[in-house]
Amino acid sequence: MGTQAAQRFLLLLFLPLLQPRGASAGSLHSPGLSECFQVNGADYRGHQNRTDPRGAGRPCLFWDQTQQHSYSSASDPQGRWGLGAHNFCRNPDGDVQPWCYVAETEEGIYWRYCDIPTCHMPGYLGCFVDSGAPPALSGPSGTSTKLTVQVCLRFCRMKGYQLAGVEAGYACFCGSESDLARGRLAPATDCDQICFGHPGQLCGGDGRLGVYEVSVGSCQGNWTAPQGVIYSPDFPDEYGPDRNCSWALGPPGAALELTFRLFELADSRDRLELRDAASGSLLHAFDGASQPSPGPLRLGTAALLLTFRSDARGHAQGFALTYRGLPDATEDPGPPEGSAQTPAAPLDGANVSCSPRPGAPQAAMGGAVCRLREKGPRRWGLPEAPEEAGPCGTDGPEGWPCPAPPGTPRLRVLPQATGL
Repeated sequence: MGTQAAQRFLLLLFLPLLQPRGASAGSLHSPGLSECFQVNGADYRGHQNRTDPRGAGRPCLFWDQTQQHSYSSASDPQGRWGLGAHNFCRNPDGDVQPWCYVAETEEGIYWRYCDIPTCHMPGYLGCFVDSGAPPALSGPSGTSTKLTVQVCLRFCRMKGYQLAGVEAGYACFCGSESDLARGRLAPATDCDQICFGHPGQLCGGDGRLGVYEVSVGSCQGNWTAPQGVIYSPDFPDEYGPDRNCSWALGPPGAALELTFRLFELADSRDRLELRDAASGSLLHAFDGASQPSPGPLRLGTAALLLTFRSDARGHAQGFALTYRGLPDATEDPGPPEGSAQTPAAPLDGANVSCSPRPGAPQAAMGGAVCRLREKGPRRWGLPEAPEEAGPCGTDGPEGWPCPAPPGTPRLRVLPQATGL
């Protein structure tokens, strides 16, 4: 089979794999509503400067006035973390979401997370109430002490479901859009449990499901919506070795515009290629040593085939790119809407003490997240390491730090461990 014929065959092969669906608040087909494309908002560069978007939250301190703390504009001279002479929420330490220092302290804690409605990666549909009667997502379920967002997405993809929901840090549920239609949204801050398998990701809450489209981080698909976002395989986890993935892109219009929102490949052997779907000709190729330029990339083709390959050692964050179809090849794409960002620093360092979330009655609510008294590099604890800091305030597995008082009820009876 010739190259052109092979490319046309691939395009036809992928067309039935992922039919477009209606856009929702966090849909993959409405990326313009989001200011974040990483699950923990490390790429947030917006202008929210209070811990709550409605004005009721605490004002953030300016980053050039926080030299007494671990993070300040002085500790970020190259602007890698987005710190500077401003007081906008940022996530310089790879925490679960953007945060800022505040002037008022409570129990010696002088920083707070920021609730930013626009900082939810496309494909995340929101935090939903799960009372268990009936379950918010009615498909298969399971639990894992190594749960990450992508572990759950992969499980539900293999089961043939459209949606995946993570809950209580270690539980995964699958469902369909009909489940979501009758679902009840909860405040975004209710989904505050750290994933057992990743200290920089949130996996729902107690009686709260964080719901995602399973196409996030898929290895193949067909994208025909007018605009959308494509993630590297296994996203928001790092992509693995020996990945060979392809995505067919054919939105309405005569041309395409791509914008890389983040891009991190391990080395020159991990490669992303953009080919004209009709001719098979190579238009652009990027790798760990040759990265895309910030801003929009305009292509005079209506259909595109993207292929990504990693070598036997490949491990990195990967990429997120937005696309939109253009009516004709002469349309002015307008100013850039963003640029690729470098992920925050890795998590490491010594153990630190923690305290339950202020104002959260453990016996009534459960599921509080430990707040570190000092922001800085640190290691979150796991269930088998009770001496380390980590999630607390639940009556979860034995050995967790900050256990709830005896007899604390769970809001949701979770399934038995099945080893996703």
